Amino acid sequence: MPQSPPFIDLRSDTVTQPSAAMRRAMAEAQVGDDQYGEDPSVNLLQERIATLLGKPAALFVPSGTMANQIAIKLLARPGDDVIVGQTAHMMWFEAGAAAANSGVQFTPVGRGGTFTADELRAAIKPRGHIVLPPTTLVAVENTHNMGGGIVFPQAEAVAICATARDAGIASYLDGARLFNAAAASGLSLAELALPFDLASVALSKGLGCPVGSVLAGSAALIAQAVTARRRFGGALRQSGILAAAGLYALDHNLARLADDHAHARIIAEGIAGLPGIRLDLSTVQTNIVIWEMAPDAPDAPTIVAKAKAAGVLISALGGRSVRAVTHMDVSGEQCRQAGGVLANIISRD
Repeated sequence: MPQSPPFIDLRSDTVTQPSAAMRRAMAEAQVGDDQYGEDPSVNLLQERIATLLGKPAALFVPSGTMANQIAIKLLARPGDDVIVGQTAHMMWFEAGAAAANSGVQFTPVGRGGTFTADELRAAIKPRGHIVLPPTTLVAVENTHNMGGGIVFPQAEAVAICATARDAGIASYLDGARLFNAAAASGLSLAELALPFDLASVALSKGLGCPVGSVLAGSAALIAQAVTARRRFGGALRQSGILAAAGLYALDHNLARLADDHAHARIIAEGIAGLPGIRLDLSTVQTNIVIWEMAPDAPDAPTIVAKAKAAGVLISALGGRSVRAVTHMDVSGEQCRQAGGVLANIISRD
């Protein structure tokens, strides 16, 4: 029986498969018991990420969500207020973990994922207020997923962190796609992370690893993070098998991130301006394309279903919002094909 052609999978940059070379690196990894600090591959990955982010220490964790939740646990207390950008991942897409694990509430500010130091200053709730919960943490997501993969303006990030310090508020960088932000902005990872008390990066998105994120900060914070990781069930043993994928990716998968950004632009330019959609090309700065279906056009689930029937996998983000994400397992030609499929579907409807 003939096999149907494979899908062009643009649902997320987490769908990538480890390459044969990455699998070999994992199979051949030197390992030890990470709970005793004896896994050489984990230790090397943590050292390399700490250096890249310009921080004294780092900690390997299973996921970006765990990295975010550890950061909240360390930098805020139950009943505190955490200020984030609109549609922040830690607020919307972590199953209510911040409330369940740490008992905090969120105050979203700004628009499209970015915000200013002035907007932060206006939203800060003072300690000791009879009614309001104290603001103790501000978090920046860079790139901002639901903002269409936009790069958070670095000058504003610096100003936000300075404002937070002046107010006695901690700062955290959710850098799940910080490698993409660095590739798009030309700034180093260390420059992007410098203003923040604690920062994280994901290995399982643009770098194509099967598992893992890394938190980086002061030695004191990372020592506390080790305890928090264990409480959250994230303590691992011979995790060098996973860390080896990250080490391989740092050596081989960084330079090609610009290709993903160019491929996202191909898709975006193929559908921008079509009747029935709203897509701001200025937001297509990295590997994410998000557009809105107009009220008189088919809804997002309909577009997703029709795209799947035509061999392209994309995501519905609610009733009228659609997302496509490029990554190392889709080529420029496949993205041109996907853009054509989407344009045909949108134009017909």
